[in-house]
Amino acid sequence: MFEKIFIEEHLAAHPKVIELKERFPASEFKYITKVEDVFGRVKKPYLQKRTNLNLFIGEKKGQLVKPAPPAYGLSGEPHYYFVHAYNCIYECNYCYLQGYFQSPDIVLFLNHDEIGAEIKKLADDFAITNPGEKIWFHAGEYSDSLALTHLTGELPYYFNLFKNLPNAYLELRTKSVNIKELVKLTPSENIVVSFSLAPDHRTRTNDLKTPGLKARLAAIRELHELGFPIGIHFDPIIYDDKIEESYSDLINQLALALPPEAIKYISIGVVRFTKNVYHQVLKNYPDSDFLADDFVKSFDNKIRYNKPTRMWVLGKVKNLLIEEGVDAALIYECMEDDDSQ
Repeated sequence: MFEKIFIEEHLAAHPKVIELKERFPASEFKYITKVEDVFGRVKKPYLQKRTNLNLFIGEKKGQLVKPAPPAYGLSGEPHYYFVHAYNCIYECNYCYLQGYFQSPDIVLFLNHDEIGAEIKKLADDFAITNPGEKIWFHAGEYSDSLALTHLTGELPYYFNLFKNLPNAYLELRTKSVNIKELVKLTPSENIVVSFSLAPDHRTRTNDLKTPGLKARLAAIRELHELGFPIGIHFDPIIYDDKIEESYSDLINQLALALPPEAIKYISIGVVRFTKNVYHQVLKNYPDSDFLADDFVKSFDNKIRYNKPTRMWVLGKVKNLLIEEGVDAALIYECMEDDDSQ
């Protein structure tokens, strides 16, 4: 799977490193002082991930837990995300990661205890100043939360951490069906597994190398039946002339796997890019059909549909969800601003 595996030298005796050596005997192992000395120092084209993917193992330094941007989750509660990995094994052709890092190689950080300590401090401080209120922490901002958990093994640590933080919620964002490590754990009401979904034709066209819609829905059904709280993301929504029909079908399929009343929350958001990512998408996927649409620079300097188009798309999908029985209060518009253009 990985041509080369780069390891920070002080982690040479770490149990996870020893395990990786046993799992990938054909990979070339190299020891480095720190990840930043090698990762992204020379720009590696995003699409090289198809033929040449390397792995970096290190410890995350600096700010480990960061405030999430506005409209990142349900309003009225503070949201943070934490960084335990960079990049993704999947290849969604709209993915912002293709313009974020200088390399598509995977980076896994092992200092989960330090990340957890920062989470705990934020949650404990919040509990003192805001008794009875909830605070959210999200995994999956720069990577998929489940895709490599059979390698990383951190899920038990975070489950134990959050089971002892009753005022805090953990969200695991994913497009993966790699739930074999997850199902070994006891569900907790404050740990939500959230799946990004799109209509079947969009999953096949845009979510390259990801599990198909049918497989994701099967994973959702299995986790729900085991008692795991489930969130849903319809994001990014890509406009086309059959959007109403395709999202009506998607919502009907979702309802068969997960009763509408069991959805913890659902986000809806249109496809959007920073300027840098947009140019990378044009370069990497020039024939993508969504690039033929008219985009504008929007309120946050991101490139997305104009406001009338966005409001029509989001309103249509929201109404379809409400008609299926989803509580309107649990639907939020991701990365949108009421006063936006």
